[in-house]
Amino acid sequence: MNTGADLDRLVRAALDAARVAPATGDVPIGAVVFGPDGEPLAAACNAREALGDPTAHAEVIALRAAAAVHGDGWRLTGCTLAVTVEPCTMCAGAAVLARVARVVFGAWEPKTGAVGSLWDVVRDRRLGHRPEVVGGVLEAECAALVAEFFAAKR
Repeated sequence: MNTGADLDRLVRAALDAARVAPATGDVPIGAVVFGPDGEPLAAACNAREALGDPTAHAEVIALRAAAAVHGDGWRLTGCTLAVTVEPCTMCAGAAVLARVARVVFGAWEPKTGAVGSLWDVVRDRRLGHRPEVVGGVLEAECAALVAEFFAAKR
């Protein structure tokens, strides 16, 4: 599942999840965890504002929900995390600790990105698990969603 169309499908699902966030006042970032068979296990959007929880990033919420249904305890072996924006350090660390096989994301985040931009947490050679990373999938569409959100706030 590495063709452009397959990767687009993953990030489009994350975009669908992200579009729920503006109703809560949260930054529209979405994440979906796909099982080894390519079927979605869990989807989430940012919910920091909605939940009053600084850790309620879309990735963390989706990873927790996916772990609850995947059937291998907390391990998401063979799974893919698809996100609209490059994960931050917390979310990149959570992906590594969850043992996801792959992280696929849309827009690069040069200010806080931890999957290749500012840091590269997931591919640090000192870690015991390093997922595959595919960035820049539907980048313009993902970046536009966030830009529109912040433009409306100004």
